[in-house]
Amino acid sequence: MNPKNIQISDYNYPLPDERIAKFPISQRDHSKLLVYRHGEISDDVFYHLPSYLPEGALMVYNNTRVIQARLHFRKSTGALIEVFLLEPHQPADYEQIFQTRHSCQWQCLVGNAKKWKEGTLQRIIHTDAADVVLTAIRNAETPQIVTLSWSYAEQPASEAEATQLQPLSFAEVLDAVGELPIPPYLNRKTEESDKTTYQTVYSRIKGSVAAPTAGLHFTDDVLHAIDERGIEREEVTLHVGAGTFKPVKSERIEGHEMHSEYICVRRSTIERLLAHDAQAIAVGTTSVRTLESLYYIGLKILANSDITEDQLHVAQWEPYETNVADGISLVSSAPTAVEALQAIDDWLRRNELDALHTSTQIIIAPGYDYKIVRMLITNFHQPQSTLLLLVSAFVGGNWRSIYDYALGHDFRFLSYGDSSLLIP
Repeated sequence: MNPKNIQISDYNYPLPDERIAKFPISQRDHSKLLVYRHGEISDDVFYHLPSYLPEGALMVYNNTRVIQARLHFRKSTGALIEVFLLEPHQPADYEQIFQTRHSCQWQCLVGNAKKWKEGTLQRIIHTDAADVVLTAIRNAETPQIVTLSWSYAEQPASEAEATQLQPLSFAEVLDAVGELPIPPYLNRKTEESDKTTYQTVYSRIKGSVAAPTAGLHFTDDVLHAIDERGIEREEVTLHVGAGTFKPVKSERIEGHEMHSEYICVRRSTIERLLAHDAQAIAVGTTSVRTLESLYYIGLKILANSDITEDQLHVAQWEPYETNVADGISLVSSAPTAVEALQAIDDWLRRNELDALHTSTQIIIAPGYDYKIVRMLITNFHQPQSTLLLLVSAFVGGNWRSIYDYALGHDFRFLSYGDSSLLIP
């Protein structure tokens, strides 16, 4: 069956509101763990996870960090406007934009946009050093582009005071005034505790507007137990976009457009994957999308060794088509995952790059042939979602027995809910 013809209604299940975890449990690693092994299902506690993993394996997780992406402004008329930061526009690089000191541009979603078609929005930020004025202006031709600028409300009275008052970075501005964007299905306001509980213990690279929630169960103790078992750990970066909550509204998934997400994989990680025969345990669906995208990036390089980085984007339906994006023909016989990763490693070396920076729009649905991921740690996902399609593809279509078991054994669902280890 062509995956484009999949009916999303076939991936529905009843999810009562009381089964959605509104808050996390007090101890991350005490969440429940469903274990699916070769069709058999059992349940345990998450801190026992290491005992189910093979010694000497490679675990890959997403080190992205959720930013406080929601900014609120009040117009002089009293209307409340929300500016939701989606991805950097100028500078386009995540690392650079958080280091800017005076202004930057973001692609945004604007809440109550009808009340802000033109003009400037302002608000005062109170910091330990001094008050700062934050200004927002929409681009007239491209309204989703918002320019943010900031400066001290009062100019320093002396040169000595000016030296002490260094301009704030955009990262500091967000920390002072932004709100963490917890998932909309929680139906509650963000609380101070979310700033900690909605981040993984290994989050480092700022850029996501949603957490890679499979990682929320890990603690330093669990990571130590994984290390003690001889399991190697590697990080990748995929900055999760707001599209992760975008419902599938089309009857067939052919009509659903996946969001494009930035990924970064270090050359040393590629080499570690090669040392493990291109096989890995993935923590979360974001790690899955990153790892599986690497295979198709490798195919592009094998087909054209002179390809540039901006041509490495993985398109939504690329895994199911005979040719890769941009008209680059595949090599005659399908390469192995090892060959694809080796091509990336060689390409990075030729171009004197320490990391691969690109983006992916990949959709993983029943009919997909997994190339790299051999085990998956993931939460329980929304009905009729692309994440549920990914899980179904991983367990050979047996997702319903897993979810029926979880519903029948008091598992908690969605971002702050319980976890599963899937071994097909």
